[in-house]
Amino acid sequence: MRTPSIYSQDDPLTEALRPSENETEAQRRERLQEEAEARRVSDKIDEQLRLEKEMLRRSRGDVKLLLLGQAESGKSTLQKQFQLMYKPHTLDQERASWRAVIYFNVVRSIKHILSTLESWDDYIDENESGPSRYVATGSPSPGPSSPIISPIVSPHTPNGSASRSTSPFHPLANASSSKSSVASLRRRLSPLVSADSQLADKLSGGVAVSGSGKGNVFVRSGWQARTIENALGRRRARPSADFGKPEEPVQDPLIEEIARMLEASKEDIRELWAHPTVRGLIAKRRMKLDEWAEFFLRHIPRIASADYIPTTDDILHARIQTMGVSEHVFEVNIHGKSVSWHLFDVGGARGQRHTWVPYFDDANAIIFVAPISAFDQYLEEDPRTNRIDDSLQLFTQICSNPLLKNVHLVLFLNKTDLLRAKLESGLKVRKYITSFGDRVNDYETVVQYFRAHFLQVHRRNNENRRVLYTHFTSVVDTKATQRIIGNVRDSIFRGYLQSAALV
Repeated sequence: MRTPSIYSQDDPLTEALRPSENETEAQRRERLQEEAEARRVSDKIDEQLRLEKEMLRRSRGDVKLLLLGQAESGKSTLQKQFQLMYKPHTLDQERASWRAVIYFNVVRSIKHILSTLESWDDYIDENESGPSRYVATGSPSPGPSSPIISPIVSPHTPNGSASRSTSPFHPLANASSSKSSVASLRRRLSPLVSADSQLADKLSGGVAVSGSGKGNVFVRSGWQARTIENALGRRRARPSADFGKPEEPVQDPLIEEIARMLEASKEDIRELWAHPTVRGLIAKRRMKLDEWAEFFLRHIPRIASADYIPTTDDILHARIQTMGVSEHVFEVNIHGKSVSWHLFDVGGARGQRHTWVPYFDDANAIIFVAPISAFDQYLEEDPRTNRIDDSLQLFTQICSNPLLKNVHLVLFLNKTDLLRAKLESGLKVRKYITSFGDRVNDYETVVQYFRAHFLQVHRRNNENRRVLYTHFTSVVDTKATQRIIGNVRDSIFRGYLQSAALV
């Protein structure tokens, strides 16, 4: 007599699946084991479905908040401020892993400076104004754009013949000295600069992304854990007996080596940053550095110290480009009620924006981040497109999307501190935004001009008469940003309750 199995006598499929009457004892045991395994898998799937259903039931009270905007608008920095406000212990846990990002920012900045200097032949004449008029020594590079050097005629030279002055105060002597000092710095800093690609591979996990910028490092969610846990090229397994004990810091050979090189090179980096040619290129806007680059280079003595641990301010300024969408969950206490907020930080480069759409249908709120200091900048992916224009086009797409017509909308006009600095340095908005015309080139006029354009986009695409909450922000300013986050939290929660017909 056969042992009962999962087969039913009344099931027509059973007849087709019935085991052979010639089944051996070994075959029978194997069949029963397979049936038991199939039953176990089926029960596991049922349990997973039950848990997912329960999570879905519970998540109906959750708030889903999207951070949208172009690349380098400040979305990830804003996410760090949420993390600092609602989950500060997690930022402390990640603190050591940010060393890799900050070192990468420093190395990439030095590489950019040296590359720009090379394109200017390591010297500019502070008395001249154009790239074709800088002083060069030696043989000019071939081509029509090579600088033309006129011989210097000394009044003390017999017959007025041309000769090069050897006076240390002569411009050509200064040019030669400047070029020599830059060449020496380039040689001494070359080992550090060569570490750029290794750091990039470490942070990206070896993932290459095309069509989303030039030369940037893109990372996906969980890079902090990869930086720590894969420090020695493998994940560290914790013995069960040690579970619950604090982990000892992982020493990453690459990071420790770069830390040693930075410490040994910090005086060279300081000299490069203070070099007259570098200062001249920055002052004449022939070399543009991002705000994070200037921040770290100003603080290089501290960052290059042997016992360096990133501060919260360092982490807020650290720059690494997001790839895809990363989710961050916070428990937010609102009037005594704990609500789970799911914050989605997205990649803002053009090649990454298609990843946003699946998150639109169940979003409760959007914070759109637009960097209004970027009026003199163009997209890295498309050098013909002004970044303010791109932000307005992107905001138009968000406001007009039918999936988002009932979503609570908040606008952060970000990087106001950088905007103020640019205007105070004498930069004219009308040079880059022709429609600005002859308006007064002061901070208040400029911010209200940009605000009016974003409000106009919203009015034209606001069928449901949705309120747009607008804030002028600098999201690296923790106190001011967290005060704004508190206001945004309350407005989002009120809108969420209204949409749920609970008030």
